Amino acid sequence: MAQITIYSKTYCPYCVRAKKLLESKGVSFEEIMVDDKPELFTELKKKSGMMTVPQIYINDQLIGGYTELAALEEKNQLDRLLV
Repeated sequence: MAQITIYSKTYCPYCVRAKKLLESKGVSFEEIMVDDKPELFTELKKKSGMMTVPQIYINDQLIGGYTELAALEEKNQLDRLLV
């Protein structure tokens, strides 16, 4: 099973959508909230080059945010990453 990590914030509709999509796939994931961790969020932005959340990693590879996750699902490519 793939190792999935999602960095998110409490009041983020795209984070909610990403988590719902992953839950619909029946996979477990680690959620790391960055609301009260500005240092962590700063490091995450440097590492990924992304300025927003969610930031989704599958097996330590950055997938992107909700838009990229949904695009993988639309193209029927997400399931093979989740194995």
